[in-house]
Amino acid sequence: ASGATTARWNKIANFAPPLVVGVLVIAGWEAFCRVFSIPSYLFPAPSQIASVFVSDAPVLMKSLWVTLRVTLIALGLSVVIGSAVAFLFVQSPMIERSLFPYAIIMQVTPIVAIAPLIIILVKDTQLALVICATIIAIFPIIANTHFGLTSVDRGMHELFTLSKASRIQRLTKLEFPAALPAMMTGFRTASGLVVVGAIIGDMFFAKGEPGIGTLLDVYRARLQSDDLIGAIVLASLFGI
Repeated sequence: ASGATTARWNKIANFAPPLVVGVLVIAGWEAFCRVFSIPSYLFPAPSQIASVFVSDAPVLMKSLWVTLRVTLIALGLSVVIGSAVAFLFVQSPMIERSLFPYAIIMQVTPIVAIAPLIIILVKDTQLALVICATIIAIFPIIANTHFGLTSVDRGMHELFTLSKASRIQRLTKLEFPAALPAMMTGFRTASGLVVVGAIIGDMFFAKGEPGIGTLLDVYRARLQSDDLIGAIVLASLFGI
């Protein structure tokens, strides 16, 4: 019983501090807007943003679903392609030296510079959004998976060599299990970046069904600050 009580208090200790900080920030924000009578079009109060969530709920939820769909597809592609590329790199130093610099170039090139090219080459809006999000999210998976696969203990490699293990056995029974923690770190990083990629891509490919990015762009152009911050909060919660 004492163990269960301790675990419960540990959970409370983990969640309570950020929750308290969040409540204090929102309360201070609301008080600041009311005391100084800040116009909603300049800096809306949390209560006004909450009313936006209620009044615009159908539009927000529909846009969220569009962004969610793109995000999940792009994340799946990033995991599959990024892991496959990293496994390919470790098979041959020559392959790694030949291709890894291009993976780095793709990562450091801003997506806003690539997006116009994608618009020209890809006519399907959904596919263009997926490509944008995948490009942003794929490098952390490649880098972390590659790090995990190449960081296996040398003694274990020698043990597998003495046991006359095949390349497949070495990969499936040694390198892949040892790389899993690093791979999961890459997946977690990519899961945040892919949301950013989907929203940024949506700002460029504002055709068909509008996503969160389209709403952000429209609200910004119309100076609808309460709707804009409401959409930002929704995007942040979605990212979490």
